[in-house]
Amino acid sequence: MTTDLSSYNNDWYNPGSPVKRLCWYFVNVFFFKNTLNPSSSLKVLLLKLFGAKVGRGVMIKPGVNIKYPWMLKIGDHSWVGENVWIDNLAEVSIGSNVCISQGALLLSGNHDYKKTSFDLITKPIVIENGVWIGAKAVVCPGVRCHSHSVLSVQSVATRDLEEYQVYRGNPAQPVRKRMISE
Repeated sequence: MTTDLSSYNNDWYNPGSPVKRLCWYFVNVFFFKNTLNPSSSLKVLLLKLFGAKVGRGVMIKPGVNIKYPWMLKIGDHSWVGENVWIDNLAEVSIGSNVCISQGALLLSGNHDYKKTSFDLITKPIVIENGVWIGAKAVVCPGVRCHSHSVLSVQSVATRDLEEYQVYRGNPAQPVRKRMISE
């Protein structure tokens, strides 16, 4: 058997009306991906207008790419760093006091490489309160990052991260307990 992309069909997948997706495409390009727009409060307002649930004190840096804001939840006082890509083909839920560092990728979709038709697979991502996703780290579909876990720089979370654990590598493995002091 070989892969046959001509048989690919994701007609079952409906992330929202085509008009809404088109409007968001241009808003995303001009106000989010555009590094010349530093205004976090404007970005938060636009996210809310497009159906995202966004808490108080959220910071969104320049160069962020968000697929579908109506499938996004962000708690209070969370930070989304420069050039983060939230590829939320399924719901992505980010808790409060979360830091998503620059260049990180939250990837809620993938393809079934075992099927000749390369079918689309989507699974939600949950990032609980106090989590830190390091620079250029990747969170894969279906992963839950439990409270105050850390995914270090350029690591790849392919399975759930346990609370108060620091993870490193590809695939990410626990390397130490996270200790927080005042």
